[in-house]
Amino acid sequence: MPLPLSRHRLAIAAGFATQGFVFISLTTRLPDIKDRWDLSELGVSGVLLAIVLLAGAGSVVAERLAARAASARVLRVGLVLAAVGAALMLAAPAWPAYLAGVAVYGVGLGMVDASTNMQAVALEVRYGRTILPSFHGAWTFGGLLGAAVTLATADVDLAWTALVAILPVLVAGAAFLPRDDAPADTAGPASSAAAAAIAVPWRPILMVGLGMVVFYMVDTAAQTWGAVYLDEVVAAPSRFVALATLPYLVASLIVRLAGDRVVERYGATPVLRIGAVVACAGLVVVTAAPTWGIAVLGFTLTGAGISVVAPLSFSAAARIAGGSVERVDAVIARFNQFNYVGGLLGAVLTGVVGKDELRYGFVVPLFLVLTLLPLARWFGSGRPGGPERPTPNEQAPEVSAER
Repeated sequence: MPLPLSRHRLAIAAGFATQGFVFISLTTRLPDIKDRWDLSELGVSGVLLAIVLLAGAGSVVAERLAARAASARVLRVGLVLAAVGAALMLAAPAWPAYLAGVAVYGVGLGMVDASTNMQAVALEVRYGRTILPSFHGAWTFGGLLGAAVTLATADVDLAWTALVAILPVLVAGAAFLPRDDAPADTAGPASSAAAAAIAVPWRPILMVGLGMVVFYMVDTAAQTWGAVYLDEVVAAPSRFVALATLPYLVASLIVRLAGDRVVERYGATPVLRIGAVVACAGLVVVTAAPTWGIAVLGFTLTGAGISVVAPLSFSAAARIAGGSVERVDAVIARFNQFNYVGGLLGAVLTGVVGKDELRYGFVVPLFLVLTLLPLARWFGSGRPGGPERPTPNEQAPEVSAER
């Protein structure tokens, strides 16, 4: 007998939360990892670049596996790989073991990224209304717990913090959505991911993807470099460097939990445009901050403004793609690659541009976040699983010719 949708929703939310918990547990410990291996800003950028590229490979693996098996199985494998990799990164006794951890975690991260969103999109179609923001809110909640744990264990030896890897192993056994419970094919059966991708309208999906690139550029810059920024640029006490991430995540969580209803009421386009302006203002505050307290305020505003872009991107991409579960899974896995382009810009460019003065590194996302203003029109406001419709008082982009 099939489980109620609420059970699957809780399990998928736990997957998102676990991913956020482990990721933020790692990024808020970057100053400690940096000191442990005597890494420069460019060295940290190299590690982050490796994770981004490996995560992209993991997303491709998820796409290939999802063509043969349910995304729930892919998610379980990804969670276990992420656990093993994170444990190695935090407890490695030697540099080669640390690099092995980076490799395993990167691939696992990509698999979890793609498969959690496959699961969330499939369930959103079943619900027939916007629920992606609250799933990404679960990611933020997990990240919030990760930042809180970092604050609480600031004096604990780095190797002991590898215990955070226990959580993804436990969550791997949750009741994720099986493919049999996913929506029926509305466009004919698809035998493979390649067949599922036929006639996908990639142009409008690309425009939505550019919006997600901007999101991950800003988000990754804040979450990977925020703690280092507080530590080295505005001289925050070492116990409080995680505050670059903690209020950022609190603001993101509040906005994402409210996002389902707000987007249903006002539409995605105006919500995204207002958020872009708020995020830009937050980054102005960060780059001009004379003290660490002001910088924390800037990160908080940035989190509030940028937080709903990613979930609305996945919703829009799945809606534009349409068709069978296999087709949507293939599109979501490929669409997830925009995540890593943004991560590359946010993590690596911020470090490279700011190698002499990290404050300048945040100028890049400050200007690029404003590109969300024209891109917002492509997100539409149609219901999940149904046709797109224009946002209030605005004509939606024409995409029918490409279908």
